[in-house]
Amino acid sequence: MWGFLMFTGAAWLAISWSVLRLEPIDIAAVAGPIVLFGAVGELLRAIAGTRTWWLNACLTVLFAATGGLLMWDIQDSTYTTPAALIGWYLMVRGAVDIAVGIMTRGADRTWSLLVTIGVLQTGLGFWSASSFARTGPMVIVVLGALGTLRAIADLVTALRLREVAGPRKDVLELPPERAAGVSGYAAGLTDFEGAPSRSRARHRARPAGTATPAGATPPTGESFHDQVVRTTADLDAMLAQAGITGPRAGAVVESPKDIPAVPDTPEGVEGEVERPGRQA
Repeated sequence: MWGFLMFTGAAWLAISWSVLRLEPIDIAAVAGPIVLFGAVGELLRAIAGTRTWWLNACLTVLFAATGGLLMWDIQDSTYTTPAALIGWYLMVRGAVDIAVGIMTRGADRTWSLLVTIGVLQTGLGFWSASSFARTGPMVIVVLGALGTLRAIADLVTALRLREVAGPRKDVLELPPERAAGVSGYAAGLTDFEGAPSRSRARHRARPAGTATPAGATPPTGESFHDQVVRTTADLDAMLAQAGITGPRAGAVVESPKDIPAVPDTPEGVEGEVERPGRQA
């Protein structure tokens, strides 16, 4: 759709240049087709799928009726009716541009340009509908300015639609050999992520070659005694790596000499508790 709007913008420029070369007697014959061409531009904007498509559809019907009225009143010998209807077209189109520009100021960075064009169109239409523009040269100037402003508006809209348009469907399509390579890589990556882990990360305080940390699943066939010994050795290695001093594995610790003998009977245990100088 942006290509069609580019075409209408170029056509408006051609119309603006051609109108300025006309004689005043030809204004009544060209004013109607120009307004009808404006209705075609509104129809293209409605088909483009913008958020204001319904507004452009209404303007299509309104401007088509205005152009038909201009062509029907072609026998009028004065410039009053063409100037008034051209001013009506400019005022309506300018007011719509101002409203749409203000409404889209947060989403479209070209809203200020659209508002400026709307203000110029509204002012030109207000002046054209007055008694100051009821002469042939003034109506010609108004038609030329109309074509220039509509050309700018359509060209900006076309470029904006081209900018926000998504990529074509065939842009993302890969050649057969590259598509096969991407599919194989994706399948291999899925298999690798779904495979069970073959090794476990080593604790930073664990020296290389030590057994599985405490709390992990013991190897098959390991007894409880072997698990306790392994866990104790792992804990000693971690404490050594952390810099905690103390008796190391295999070190000989001197036992105190004043430790009493271990009682063999409950009476002996009670006697040890009641012995003076000992704490319960």
